Parts: sequence; C-alpha cells; structure tokens
Amino acid sequence: MSAKNTNTKNTKRQHPDEIWIGLISISDRASSGVYQDEGIPALESWFAKALTSPWHMESRLIPDEKELISKTIQELVDEVGCDLVLTTGGTGPSRRDVTPEATLAVASREMPGFAEQMRQISLKFVPTAILSRQVAALREIENHAALIINLPGQPKAIQETLEGLKDADGKAIVPGIFAAVPYCIDLIGGPYVETNETVIKAFRPKSAIRAK
Repeated sequence: MSAKNTNTKNTKRQHPDEIWIGLISISDRASSGVYQDEGIPALESWFAKALTSPWHMESRLIPDEKELISKTIQELVDEVGCDLVLTTGGTGPSRRDVTPEATLAVASREMPGFAEQMRQISLKFVPTAILSRQVAALREIENHAALIINLPGQPKAIQETLEGLKDADGKAIVPGIFAAVPYCIDLIGGPYVETNETVIKAFRPKSAIRAK
C-alpha cells in the first residue's frame, strides 16, 4: 500500500504497522522556485516501489537555514509523529550546508553506521563522496522515537545509498542503508516495516522476523 504526500497534521494512522515518513528537501534555490526540487519526488517514487507494508508520507521543502531545519525535524517527529525522517541536501562543505548541524541539534543519540555506509557506497562512484558530512541520529521524546537520516541531494545518489550496489543480475553486492532501517524502527518502538525484496531486502535477526 502506498500513500501520497498530504502535509496534514494529526491524521490518524490507518493501520498499526503504518510507518509515517517525513521528507525534508533542503535547498535555497528550490525552495525559492529557482528550479524544481528533485529529492522529494525521487524518494516518493522509491518508497512506492520499496515498501509492501502500509506507509504515509509528509514532505517539506525549505531553505538552508539551520534553525528552520531543526524546527522542521522537530515538527515532523514531535507533532506529526513520523517514525522516519529523511533529509536531502545541505551536507557538503560550503558555508550554507548546515543540515548535519541542524540534525544533531535536535537529536538524542547519533547512529554513525548509516553515514559511514552511505559514504562507502558513494565512494564506489565518485571520490568527492568524502566531502559529504551527512549524519544519522535518533530523536527520542516521551512515548515516541524516530530515526533521522541525511541523504544525498541527487536522485541517482539517493537510490544508490538506499538500495546499495547490485550486479548485472540485480543481486546486492554492497548492502544499501535501508536494509537496516526496518529493524532499527523495530528497536525504537515503531511499526513493523516490510519491503519488496527485489528492490531492497530488509534484514532482521531470525528472532525478530514476524510469522506470516
């Protein structure tokens, strides 16, 4: 089941295992209408293919302003109730790239493995992947927690980091980061997320796999 972006606060979950996903595209030029944002459409398209369990999506397009980024993450987690928040853009070394700092400012714990794996995947394609400062972290409030991940800004790079590297037959060579996301959501008390294994196979220990 897929769901379109509604930008509607306080909508009730349609199913106990419906994951709520927040998407934040961070770009001065896209948010001001200079060019069309590509990050959010790319993610919406990817989730439509990758998830087989229910999901709901909320999206925001904002400029590279640290306080606004932090506030938007807080809104999506604390008010909307998102279980997973993905940002795109603003993770490079320029002075306007403040997404990592804004993310950590509202995080309770960092999850460094996600960022390490993203850079390892991207390094297979471009040496400039080492310039990325993206982070991943948890935001934990009373009775709720969410995983926050900074993704690249380009659609191709977004897909590569989520899915990983595959051979000519579509077999995974290097796991994408989303393989670990469903189990992470389990561990922080979120819904049970299932995926389309032809796109990305979610990994869980045998003891954590729910019987069909």
